[in-house]
Amino acid sequence: MDNNSNDNSFYMFLYYAKNTIKSWFQYKVDACMRSLAVFLREAAGIVVIYLTLMTFDNINGWKPNELLFLFSLLFLTYGVLIIFFTGLRDFENMINNGGFDRFILRPRGLLFQVIASNADWFAAIGHGGLGITLFIISAGEIGISWNLKTILYYIAVVIGGVLIQGAIFLVMASLSFYFIKSRNISEVFYWNVRKFAGYPISIFPKIIQYIMMYIVPFAFVNYFPAQYFLRKSDMNQYPLLFMYITPVVGIVLYLSAYVFWRKSLFHYKSTGN
Repeated sequence: MDNNSNDNSFYMFLYYAKNTIKSWFQYKVDACMRSLAVFLREAAGIVVIYLTLMTFDNINGWKPNELLFLFSLLFLTYGVLIIFFTGLRDFENMINNGGFDRFILRPRGLLFQVIASNADWFAAIGHGGLGITLFIISAGEIGISWNLKTILYYIAVVIGGVLIQGAIFLVMASLSFYFIKSRNISEVFYWNVRKFAGYPISIFPKIIQYIMMYIVPFAFVNYFPAQYFLRKSDMNQYPLLFMYITPVVGIVLYLSAYVFWRKSLFHYKSTGN
């Protein structure tokens, strides 16, 4: 019975995904241009940062190509994230316009429906494509020895990084059951903290480092995984274990966020729209 249920959920997810892709790419030229616009918008910021960094030999021991490797993980994980968690990113709108009521009436898990109902393919292609581009540019320049072990580790940390950010999105979505407007909270606790994540956390004050390790743990999305490959000297001030536990952090955080989501559902009040 459980296997049949899992199979049905999988095929249902593929069905949702197929319809979402058709919706987003109904006008192919427009879709390609919008995806390219996202890519160029984010890439322009990286180019400005890179040109600025070129005036310095390094930042706390990190050379420009090593910083690009940090950014590559950040953009690649977001590109994957937004395929699965767009519904959570935009959940406040779903609450305010009454769209969540439709999901309550359907015989499927609520979180499954929210996750499967939408995917921002423009952001996914733009951010993901930029992440892959930065990876190609930087990985060959920073002396990483690629083998089965490092490849498997890289895949694991990408999955872990997606789960960490997915957990943040899930918590932010859950707060929509308590507050009419939760977008400002997500601006502070996701988007603003994410701005720091393109740089080694060792350059920031201790309070920022603490936030990025223990409150909004972006350090486990890219900084500590990058340290596994690069072994920069500033890693000495942190537990070496942190280089290895990104997948564990992702799983634990996501399960904890799911528990919070389940409890928060009891506070839902329909807008009546």
